[in-house]
Amino acid sequence: MNLKISLTITFLAAGLSFAQQKTEKPKFNQELATSLGADKYGMKPYTIIMLTTGTANIEDKAKMSELMKGHMSNIGKLANEGKIVVAGPFLEKNKENYRGMFIFNTKSKEEAEQWVKTDPAVQAGVFSYEIFPWYGSAALPLYLKHHDEIAKENP
Repeated sequence: MNLKISLTITFLAAGLSFAQQKTEKPKFNQELATSLGADKYGMKPYTIIMLTTGTANIEDKAKMSELMKGHMSNIGKLANEGKIVVAGPFLEKNKENYRGMFIFNTKSKEEAEQWVKTDPAVQAGVFSYEIFPWYGSAALPLYLKHHDEIAKENP
């Protein structure tokens, strides 16, 4: 048998063997589920804020830089307070004109709106927003504790 066929058979056998291995489901952790506010599916309600382009047209680069610095600082503050669990910009333009997204750790649209209004860029009209209720994994906030371990720099 030639080497190419032999290697192919070996890789296929290894893949089949790997696919046949059963992975054990992790043991349910009631204490963790309760601490995260999980329902019986391990899920919970959140509120998503979709940031859109606001009405302000700020051409002063220093002023815009100051607002963006305040925007980033506010995100960090809200994350440290456990209020925001996801934040980030969209990498491409889209027909809805969404610029970025926050996922707030609340099911209250009113509370999420209070929190988004603490953002200096929202206050200045650089960003506007839309609010949506959302249902996702209650474990979502846990990724934040690992983010600092993988980020060499902050924006």
